[in-house]
Parts: sequence; structure tokens; C-alpha cells
Amino acid sequence: MTTTTEIKKTSFLRSLTGQILVAMFLGAVLGIFLHKNISPEGAKEFSDKIQILATIFIRLVQMIISPLVFTTLVVGIAKLGDVKAVGRIGGRALGWFFTASFISLLIGLFFVNVLEPGVGLNLPHVDLASAAEVTGKTQSISFANFIEHIVPKSIFEAMATNEILQIVVFSIFFGLAAAALGDTVKPVINALDKTSHIVLRMVNYVMNFAPIGVFGAIAGVFAVRDFQELLVTYFKFFGSFLLGIGTLWVFLIIVGYLFLKSRMTVLLKRITSPLIIAFGTTSSEAVFPKLTEELEAFGVKDKIVSFMLPLGYSFNLDGSMMYMTFASMFIAQAYGIHLDLGTQMVMLLVLMLTSKGIAGVPRASLVVVAATCGMFDIPIEGIALILPIDHFCDMFRSATNVLGNALATSVVGQWEGDQELTEELS
Repeated sequence: MTTTTEIKKTSFLRSLTGQILVAMFLGAVLGIFLHKNISPEGAKEFSDKIQILATIFIRLVQMIISPLVFTTLVVGIAKLGDVKAVGRIGGRALGWFFTASFISLLIGLFFVNVLEPGVGLNLPHVDLASAAEVTGKTQSISFANFIEHIVPKSIFEAMATNEILQIVVFSIFFGLAAAALGDTVKPVINALDKTSHIVLRMVNYVMNFAPIGVFGAIAGVFAVRDFQELLVTYFKFFGSFLLGIGTLWVFLIIVGYLFLKSRMTVLLKRITSPLIIAFGTTSSEAVFPKLTEELEAFGVKDKIVSFMLPLGYSFNLDGSMMYMTFASMFIAQAYGIHLDLGTQMVMLLVLMLTSKGIAGVPRASLVVVAATCGMFDIPIEGIALILPIDHFCDMFRSATNVLGNALATSVVGQWEGDQELTEELS
């Protein structure tokens, strides 16, 4: 006779979350086994090949991000109906994003100054070649280039390269124009609405590949990295970082309970699967479509989700923000460079601006850290110090980015619900 416990266990293993956790475990076991039993060359070759599974999954997700952002954001703005509503939600969103970013940066700054993980550091096996690969991209994210980069030259180019911030700018203009024209463009908005539902159905199909992608990503990394050796060598850096990111999680969850009350528990259950996917693939972008679906199922109106999430992916990367100050100061400490509090605050403000809109850039956080180091006369080559452990840090910061965006969207959605209720009663 089948017990209730056995039924629950079976249903969990059949769920996407259960399958992803199993895939992570199997990937880690396979990677560790191969790392210990085959040559480094063989492990590298295996890693390159098995990570194709993760690449395929992420490319499948990237395939649907542009149409999803465009259709949902345009429809969301058109449904909002007027510029006043767009301005109100946009103002609340940006207020939340910049406050959360500032607090995330401060947490990173606090822990790196108190724990000083880079002081007296002597790390072996510095990979200067990989560092050069990262530092070569720093020109593209200066503040001036970022301002120019906000406005797309072509919406088709922006969609082809998945430039979320540029798609957001075009979609806002398109949606406002559609709202201003009213009933005459209803057929266009209805068509885009139906298109967004088709794309969301595609999300369900694509997510079936998530366990395979996570398995490939985890197996590939563990095959070429001795995780135990890395943790021992980088214990101070990684441990300090985990303490900082853990503090940020506690802060975000407490804020969530303050605004959402008991519904925060429901939200956390809803976003468990997206969190694990982001953690396993080190890509918050990989869960954008799934997160959209889960937040709507949580009860946030589709027009709020479609407006907030694309903005959040450009302006609200809490985990990445915390890591950027932490890593920049860590490199300065490793090279014995003292930065006074005033200089650190200037660095914090620079990061607030130059880090926006680069979610789609490979190794985005490292590129921003390299650019910041260059601005403050910290040796850019110091990036090589953190490259060996960066993948594992990226797992935590990607999941944190997902938590931050889910919370921001849910809270603003609740504020808007309260606003509409107040307007109805008055």
C-alpha cells in the first residue's frame, strides 16, 4: 500500500525543482569522479563538451527573451492606459531598485572592510590569460558609453543581441504611443497579447531542458576544478563573500515579510525552481521566462510583471552589486592599496551607475569590477586572483538577483493593487 510520504516523495522527484536538484547532485558526482580519475587534459576536453548541454539550454531561453520582453511590456503599458500610471509605477520601481542596489553595495563594502579577506594574500596559480580576456572588455562599460548604449540604433539589432535595456526603451515608447491612440490600435495590442501567451507556452517546453542544462554546467565545472582545494585556498575570500551574500538574503527576506506579510512564504515557494535554475546555470537571465510565469501565478498582475521584470534585469541586480564592491576592494587589499572611506564611497556611486544595463554581458560582474579597478588605479590584472572561484560566487549572486527581482515585482504589484483599491473606494 502506497503511503502519503511515498506519494509526496515521488511527486517531488517528478517536479522540475526535484529533477534539477537531482541533476545538480549527479553532475557534481560525475565531475568530481572524473577530476580524480582522468588526466587534466581529458577533464578539460570533457568539460568543454558536457557544458554544451548548459549552453544549449541557455540559448533556448535567450531565444524567447526578446519577444517575451517586447510583447509583455508593450501590452502591459497599453493596459496601464495612461502616462500617469506608467510614471507612477516606473518611479516606484526605480526608487526600489536604486535603494536595494545601494544597500547591496554597502553590505559588500562593510564585510570587505571588516573581514579584510585580501590582506596578506598570496594566491598561487594566477591565470593571467583569462584575466586579460576579461579586462579586454572594460572599454564597453564606461559611464559615457553606457549612456549612449541605453538608446537603441535599431530595435532589430537590440533584439538580435538580447539587449534587454534597449528593448525596454523601445517598448516603453511603443506602449505609450499605443495607449495614446486608444481603441484604434486594439487589434495590434490583442495580437501582441496572444503572441506573449504563445511565448509563455514555449517557456514550459524550454524548461523541460533545465535539468539537462544544470547537469552539464555542474559536471563541467567540477571536472576541471578541485572544489576542496579551491575552498581551502580561497577560504577567506569565499567565506567572507558567503557571509555578505547571506546577510543580503536575510535583509531581502525580512523586507519581504514586512511588505508582503505571510504571502512572502508563498512567494519563496513559488520561486524555488527559478532560484535553483539560476544557481545551477549561474544565469539569472535563464529564468526570466519562468519567473514571469511564477510571479503571475503568485498573483501579481501581468501588466505589473511585464513592466517590472525587464526593468529589474537592467537595474536591480542585488547579488551582483554586492559582489562588485566586495571584489574590487578585495583586489585593492591584495595589492596593498589603501582606499580611504571617501574614495570608497565614490567607488560605490560609480558602481551604482556603470553596472546598470549589462545583465546580458558574459561575466558581467567581472567586467564591471575590471573597469572600476582601472578608474581607481587598482591593477586590473588582479581579476586573475578571483577567477578560479568566480564561478561558485556567480552561483550565489545569480540566485540573489532572482530573489531581488521577484521581491521588487511582488511589492510594487501589491502597492499598485492598494492604489487601485483606494481609487475605486474614492
